[in-house]
Amino acid sequence: MRHPTHILVVNGVKVRQPVFVLGAPHSGADLLARALKRSPGFHLTMGRAPVARVVYAFARKPSIARSGGAPRVLRDVLAEAWQIIPGACAECAAPCREAGGIVGAGPCALEEIGSGTLARFGDASPDLLYSAPVLLQAFPDARFVQLIRDGRDVVADMLADPAAMAWFKPHMLAEDTEFPNPFLGVNAAAHRDRWKEMTTAGKSALRWRAAIRLSAVLRKELPAGQLLTIRYEDLHRSPAGSIDTVSEFLDTKISTIALYGTRAPNVGTWRRRLGPADVKIVEKVAREELKRLGYQ
Repeated sequence: MRHPTHILVVNGVKVRQPVFVLGAPHSGADLLARALKRSPGFHLTMGRAPVARVVYAFARKPSIARSGGAPRVLRDVLAEAWQIIPGACAECAAPCREAGGIVGAGPCALEEIGSGTLARFGDASPDLLYSAPVLLQAFPDARFVQLIRDGRDVVADMLADPAAMAWFKPHMLAEDTEFPNPFLGVNAAAHRDRWKEMTTAGKSALRWRAAIRLSAVLRKELPAGQLLTIRYEDLHRSPAGSIDTVSEFLDTKISTIALYGTRAPNVGTWRRRLGPADVKIVEKVAREELKRLGYQ
């Protein structure tokens, strides 16, 4: 079913084909977001507080995302996040400010408005993947770029990230939790106690597995012209080729130099960062997805 198109004007510019970067935690969305954010004519946000609140509300209670008003809510918070006004960047999360190279008060894209080159908007907030169906309803002409990464490397990074670990506290699966719960990777209420007893590596693997399954659904449902899938490992092996692919897909020139900043992609570091017990549980939980994606 084709959803009606809504005309959204931000900063005097019509929002056409906004770009959303999706992926499981620590799959490289932030690296690609840096490159997009520093591309001429592009205004991309990451983790603005109002957007994050809506995204996590949809992720933890999917029934909210299925309500008739969800697309309007998401469209409105993104329109606010994309406003370029003095002091706006002070409300941005640190990763967004760093990606834009903001020093001082900002804002990051003020020069784009002044030159009249501002043409594209986008967002790469963490866990945006769980809002993808709502984003498509809110912006029927949207373009999605999703990142896929070896689940073992993802788990290794998640275990070192306090923000990611905060989602695994026992109260996160309260009695009023909706199931299936793709955000935590738990399919039924009967699995609640088993989840609470799992190691953090196992819980992280469940999150990665569920995210990969959502990504697979998107690949089946979205036409090739609206969805591009990039492997994190390709950003490591062939950064120029990967960026050329994204540039062609978005019809926007993207700089390879801006891709990394101070951090280059790490591939295969799980071999020294995960203990044998963690590797065993991750490969047990995510065996099917690892195999299907070619991660032997």
